[in-house]
Amino acid sequence: MNYLSVENLTKSFGDRVIFSDLTFGIDLGQKVAIVAKNGNGKTTLLRCLMDLEPYDNGRVVYRNDIRVAFMQQSENLDDNHTILEAVFSHDLPELQIVKKYNQALREGDEEAVHACYEELTELNAWDMEVKVNQILSVLKLDNTDLLIGSLSGGQKKRVALAQVLVAEADFLILDEPTNHLDLDMIEWLEEYLSKSKATILMVTHDRYFLEVVCDTILELEDKTIYRYKGNFSYYLEKKAERQEQLSSTIDKARNTFKKELEWIRRQPKARGTKQKARIDSFQDIKKVASQRIDEDEIDIPVKMERLGSKILELHKIGKSFGDKVILDGFTYNFQRKERLGIVGNNGTGKSTFLNLIQCKEEVDRGKVVTGETVVFGYYSQELIKVDEDKKVIDVIRDIAEFIPLEKGRQMSAAQFLEKFLFDRSMHYNFVHKLSGGEKRRLKLMTVLMSNPNFLILDEPTNDLDIFVMGVLEDYLRTFEGCLIVVSHDRYFMDKMVDHLFVFEGNGAIKDIVGNYTEYRKQTAVDYKRDKQEEKEGASVETVKVTQIADAADKSTEKRKLSFKEKFELEQIEKELEALEEEKQVLTEKLSSAELSNDEVVATGLRLSDVVSSLEQKSDRWLELSEFI
Repeated sequence: MNYLSVENLTKSFGDRVIFSDLTFGIDLGQKVAIVAKNGNGKTTLLRCLMDLEPYDNGRVVYRNDIRVAFMQQSENLDDNHTILEAVFSHDLPELQIVKKYNQALREGDEEAVHACYEELTELNAWDMEVKVNQILSVLKLDNTDLLIGSLSGGQKKRVALAQVLVAEADFLILDEPTNHLDLDMIEWLEEYLSKSKATILMVTHDRYFLEVVCDTILELEDKTIYRYKGNFSYYLEKKAERQEQLSSTIDKARNTFKKELEWIRRQPKARGTKQKARIDSFQDIKKVASQRIDEDEIDIPVKMERLGSKILELHKIGKSFGDKVILDGFTYNFQRKERLGIVGNNGTGKSTFLNLIQCKEEVDRGKVVTGETVVFGYYSQELIKVDEDKKVIDVIRDIAEFIPLEKGRQMSAAQFLEKFLFDRSMHYNFVHKLSGGEKRRLKLMTVLMSNPNFLILDEPTNDLDIFVMGVLEDYLRTFEGCLIVVSHDRYFMDKMVDHLFVFEGNGAIKDIVGNYTEYRKQTAVDYKRDKQEEKEGASVETVKVTQIADAADKSTEKRKLSFKEKFELEQIEKELEALEEEKQVLTEKLSSAELSNDEVVATGLRLSDVVSSLEQKSDRWLELSEFI
């Protein structure tokens, strides 16, 4: 069953064509991801699909009567709303009636409470508020009375995600849903979307997320769409095959092009005797032979300042903000070629730690000793701060016209830009015309140009596409200095680091040997062991009762009811009859308009208890009745 059809969609900004004649469809239940290099139009495409961005021509058609929810990269929230109001602002009927019911309760409007009751029951919406609270709790948005205007960018992003998840839409369109989520949130969202029955179209740079959640990859390249029916691993395999085939086709075309070019040059210029079909064929061959395949490689043998014997020493450092403890007597000595990953929930002090070791903030106690030869290179989460009217190449030239390489060689600013996938056509673009990902790539270049021997990367993969991340990984693998990475990208962390600082809050930091996946596996093992110890610590009496119950279960097929069990069965039958009568009475009371607000609440609670007792006693009755 088709949910979305896109036919011949074309979009351009002035003379620049973003994509041309895109045609694809998405069916019920598919989980689709769009991948592309930054600036190739992923976000623009999503906005066109939601009719938030005009397109030049083509058609976008959704199936009738499906609910579509869109999470934008730049959240569109009312600063004057509270978190809860923002989440309830969706037009889903279940959400609206829950909102109306809560408002009636707060105002003490008994008539409105009764009016809402029947509608809540009819829509089966009683658990909607519970679901909202669960999602807000997972996303650490517990104080729902806070105004949107008072939130950080990351908190707003999580509110926008919550707003989409509670909508229970048939079709979810998500633009970078994992940005600004900590690792626990990402893993929860991964599981939530994997189990969801909704059809999903997303843009994300989280490669593990793509691997686990998605079953179809759409690659936006060369202004067109390539479809891969599989997860991220399948996409990489098939993309490599496609590029290999394309490379072979281009090589053959270039050989043919040389022969045909000689034939074209031999023909008399003044005569019209050339074979038109062959000339037309020559133009087609020329077009194929002129293609280039980007290798996406960064090979920059930058001359790095040599590190001395003393690098960075932390001696019993402490840092607090009021009652919030970030570090408490922490000691560590960094070694050559250190490859450290830092993980922890938002707000546990990861960014503060990075500022302390660079002496950008003062420690409350203890001492930070930095070696004389250390040259820090710090890539922070903030966007590059330069004049937006500057040209891209001038941003690089302002740092250095030439970059010193190994063996006395040099690299020009233009060559350096090309290594970071800024082709010549982009060098004289103004900074304000760059996408968010392109600005981050430019900032990364300015950090690496300083030739650091101690590199600190704070969320380097946010808004960088998977292609740039791949070539950055290639660069870092050959980096000879010290490396610290703070990242929520599990794939990136697994490749780059060999041990972790786990920030647990309240100044507690664990040093774990291994990468992130190994750490999570160990965490899962520890959790199971703790649970097992809890079970083993149960009282002997409880164990005996369990053993007796197990033995009784095993022998049920071979025995008849005892006298005591027959008596229990008769009593349960009487109790079930009484409970059914009480349930009927309570239901009729709730349907009337005579109860006060307090009585409605009390009656509802009692009805819940009665229903629960009915279920339990019915189960026991069925169990005993098997042996009659």
